[in-house]
Amino acid sequence: MDVTVIWAAIIALGLLLYVVLDGFDLGIGIVFPFFPDESERDLMMNTVAPVWDGNETWLVLGGAGLFAVFPAVYSIVLSGLYLPLIFMLACLIFRGVSFELRAKANRTRYLWDLAFIGGSAGAAFFQGIALGTYLQGIPVADGRFAGDAFGWLTPFSLLCGLGLVSTYALLGCCWLVAKTEGDLQRRLHGVVWPLTLALLGFVAVVSIWTPLQDPNIQQRWFGTGMFWKLSPVPILVVVCALLMRQAVRAGHHRTPFLLALGLVLLGYIGLLVSLWPYAIPQSLTLWQAAAPRASQIFTLVGAAIILPIILAYTALGYWVFRGKVRHGDAHHYH
Repeated sequence: MDVTVIWAAIIALGLLLYVVLDGFDLGIGIVFPFFPDESERDLMMNTVAPVWDGNETWLVLGGAGLFAVFPAVYSIVLSGLYLPLIFMLACLIFRGVSFELRAKANRTRYLWDLAFIGGSAGAAFFQGIALGTYLQGIPVADGRFAGDAFGWLTPFSLLCGLGLVSTYALLGCCWLVAKTEGDLQRRLHGVVWPLTLALLGFVAVVSIWTPLQDPNIQQRWFGTGMFWKLSPVPILVVVCALLMRQAVRAGHHRTPFLLALGLVLLGYIGLLVSLWPYAIPQSLTLWQAAAPRASQIFTLVGAAIILPIILAYTALGYWVFRGKVRHGDAHHYH
């Protein structure tokens, strides 16, 4: 049994769940500027008020898992991405505080709206920058970070930042379509398709740029027959996009969110295939970066106990607060 691969799968799952769950509530902040009406904004925030806190559990799980099982990755990635990760955390703090305070503020409410919009968009942007920098490869020498403080500031990482902002905006918009009704839902439907097109544009550019800038990824995709094995992925992306167009036109409630999840999952699969078997692209494989086997097994026991609990309370939270959110419900959440 390869414990290293099991742990890589757990961390990959944690990151996917984070992108999906925290992605849509960050996305709500990103689409906030398109909906200036105060009562509509209250309603939009109330759709995630009961669950947004728990969504960030997965970020903590991913970080803790890296620290315990892939300490080399933890030290190199955090050194290389120190500034974007600090900016991301600052944005998440602003956003978290605005969640609590905007409901209670009167005169300063517009400032907390700005904090919510800036915090959500900023967190998404810096997560995308971190992803882009990681894909480009972080310079490593003797098992340590060997780059400079601003190595993350490249055209490719900035593009990935914008791409993730559009991904989260689409997730947020589709979530709101599922949770609202009437005129607000109709206008949200109008935003879904342009956001889908923006996301597809970013996915296309990143998919072309990634193998071009990295000969190893190019070799894996095109030199080993992997391209043909993965050919269903772009086909499925196109199918998802066409179904999204249809769902928006027909005014479906839940289908757009499920299709947005499908697009995210397909992109994530392509990403994992590009990275395998590296923990840090082109520098350290998973096995080179892993902690001793005894440590991995010890922490795996803890993960086997805690993961089902987190999954259960997350699922319960969404089940309890399922269904549409209406204006009259607002006072329950504050």
